[in-house]
Amino acid sequence: MAEPKGKSAQTTAPGAGLADVARAAGRRGPPPVHLWDPPFCGEMDLVIEPDGRWIHDGSPIARPEMVRLFASILRREGERYYLVTPVEKLGIRVADAPFLAVDADIAPDAITLTTNVGDVVTAGPDHPIRVEDRDGAPRPYVHVRRGLDALIDRKTFYRLVEAAQPGPDGGLVLRSCGAVFALGG
Repeated sequence: MAEPKGKSAQTTAPGAGLADVARAAGRRGPPPVHLWDPPFCGEMDLVIEPDGRWIHDGSPIARPEMVRLFASILRREGERYYLVTPVEKLGIRVADAPFLAVDADIAPDAITLTTNVGDVVTAGPDHPIRVEDRDGAPRPYVHVRRGLDALIDRKTFYRLVEAAQPGPDGGLVLRSCGAVFALGG
């Protein structure tokens, strides 16, 4: 990705480099990658594994700050994932979901999940929880932002199952912020 030129930009203006985007993301939350339309610059050898590890050129990215930076500029288009700045777009691979939900705060009226990259979402109409059947095993997810999901890790899913209640069809359901999420039977 392009290196910043000159002094640090205070916004994500059209010539902003990766470092400028990172600084802006740290101040205001994720940058508006959905508004940017840079040219496609190729593929990056980066894969996000189902266990939440980000692997670049065959080695895990060891710095959590770098993973959070990349997570802040991640965008999904159809089934493809890209790292996007105002001036370039690089394709990456995601083995399952780009994020991993690693904890949950379960209150009587709301369930708040935290991801491995620091996103905090409260399950509800804008952040639904769903369970997909993959190869005969349940795979639970929560929507994080703009088409990006987090796989809910095993320990957190078990906690959600313990907090679930019987639903009208005999399966288990969770309730959060007025929404009802089926966990299956």
